[in-house]
Amino acid sequence: MNQELQNPERLRRVLTTPLLTLYGLGVTVGAGIYVLVGATAAEAGPFAPFSFLIAAIVVAFTAFSYAELSTRYPVSAGEAAYAEAGFRSGSAATLTGLAVALSGMVSAAAVAIGAASYLSVLTLTPPEVLIAAIVVVVGLVALWGIAQSVTVAAIITVIEISGLVFVIVWGFFVADPNGVPLSNMVPAPSGPHWVGIGAASLLAFFAFVGFEDMANVAEEVKDPVRTMPKAILWTLALATILYVCTTSAVLFAVPIEKLARSSAPLALVFEMAPATVKAAFSFVAIVATLNGVLIQTIMASRVIYGLADRGHLPVAFAKVSHRTRTPVVATLAVVAIIGVLALSLPITDLAEHTSQIVLLVFVVVNVALIKLKLAQQTASAHFHVPMIVPVLGVITSLLLLGTSFL
Repeated sequence: MNQELQNPERLRRVLTTPLLTLYGLGVTVGAGIYVLVGATAAEAGPFAPFSFLIAAIVVAFTAFSYAELSTRYPVSAGEAAYAEAGFRSGSAATLTGLAVALSGMVSAAAVAIGAASYLSVLTLTPPEVLIAAIVVVVGLVALWGIAQSVTVAAIITVIEISGLVFVIVWGFFVADPNGVPLSNMVPAPSGPHWVGIGAASLLAFFAFVGFEDMANVAEEVKDPVRTMPKAILWTLALATILYVCTTSAVLFAVPIEKLARSSAPLALVFEMAPATVKAAFSFVAIVATLNGVLIQTIMASRVIYGLADRGHLPVAFAKVSHRTRTPVVATLAVVAIIGVLALSLPITDLAEHTSQIVLLVFVVVNVALIKLKLAQQTASAHFHVPMIVPVLGVITSLLLLGTSFL
């Protein structure tokens, strides 16, 4: 029997459009932009900002599919619910949900290692101790309550975005313009440079991965039919603006040859800045990584809860705290797995496959929406997109997935 009918304690609908948008930005505008600028510059040269714009257009198709599906099925473990409805298969739902949860836990573990590495330099504490501490503290925040934990994530996201705004302002108006003039960042309509722009767009795409996590807290959103599409689209639009402006500012201030060789490209903008400015930016980088761990923990726990709530996993994972209305057992399980992955397994190798898992999930989600539309399973109460949207979502996701194996 569907466990959703048996569970007396439900998640609390408290998330508004601003909170959900900040949640989406927190998981989307993460560590990726802090390291991807150099890689995209190495491929696209001065046209790296344009690569982020192309990536945003590609991601938009799947984002619109999520906007419709999240209003059709505003529940936790969103992708699993979409797969179950579209393919009429419990196995498809379980596999899709577990893939989403796995990608979140692997990502959280990798980011926890990164956060511990930053903190270890500042505190001289062994990274293993810091990893354990980070995972435990983040788990406690996630158990605190969805409104509280997302509010904490939102505050951290504001700090994180402020760091990018700081980079933009410093790069354009304070640092010496040692890089590429703005007029040289616009590519000609044709030429061999488009090969590099295309390759860089594939890299830039991964900086947008994360908006889909918003679907997994849909069961805790106020008025999801109105809130989910607005928050998803706001997240994508704001992330695109931040990415294009940040990349342009860094290219404007830093010589492109130096930028392409750096694994910490944004820090190069502050190379000649006072020590206090450099320290402030390092703090923001640490905060950004901690935010990634928190948001992925919230997402993965909601996927596990949602699968159990619909009878695809043991009922214990659907237990919700009467006081905090958070999925206690699911959260504890996710925290434990993240800790084990971060402390004992080759996270680097596993993390390389996370993006492939996400792209595969994108294909499943878009195909599910196509099948639902073909079956004419629709209602006026939800957000609608034309059929061409999920079709293009499938095509672009498959192209990116195929390229990742080359």
